[in-house]
Amino acid sequence: MNTPNTALTGCLVPDSEDGLKPIDKEGLLKLIESGKANPKAIKTLKCKTVAEGRFRHLNYIRDLEPYIVDEPPGLLGDDTAPNPSEASLAALGSCIAVGLHANAVARGWKVKTLELGLEGDLNITAVWGTGDVSEKPVGFTDVRVVVDMDVEGVAPAEVQGLIDHVLKWSPVTNTFTRPVKLTAELA
Repeated sequence: MNTPNTALTGCLVPDSEDGLKPIDKEGLLKLIESGKANPKAIKTLKCKTVAEGRFRHLNYIRDLEPYIVDEPPGLLGDDTAPNPSEASLAALGSCIAVGLHANAVARGWKVKTLELGLEGDLNITAVWGTGDVSEKPVGFTDVRVVVDMDVEGVAPAEVQGLIDHVLKWSPVTNTFTRPVKLTAELA
């Protein structure tokens, strides 16, 4: 599945010699124990979105540089960054990949490669509520994820079991697959 923009690194290998740090297994085990000790803990995540021009937005998260979201020319944007739907696919892919990697490390598996391909189908004719607003599903109707995961000495059936487990526990997967209470109000 190696796409042209894929950067292959040794960071997936626990005994990496390329200077990249592998996942801290001790830190992971502490997180696991913390979650088990307080299973009802809730963390509120925050993002401040600021319109910069046309459909380009700066998203401020923690103390990081702004995460930019834009629209492609076909949707009247400047094409400087992923659009919101593409960014949601990226969030989904990243969440699944983190879950796969963390669970593999927790199981003592040696991950040689991990790459996900995601695609989603959506009807864009409503044009954010300004176009055809006839009755139809808005948002993704189908999302497909293909996982290319090579784990040393682990049978494909076991890797598939890991994928199924991770999909059950991925916060972003669950955001895609179950209703979420969402409110919006004027400041």
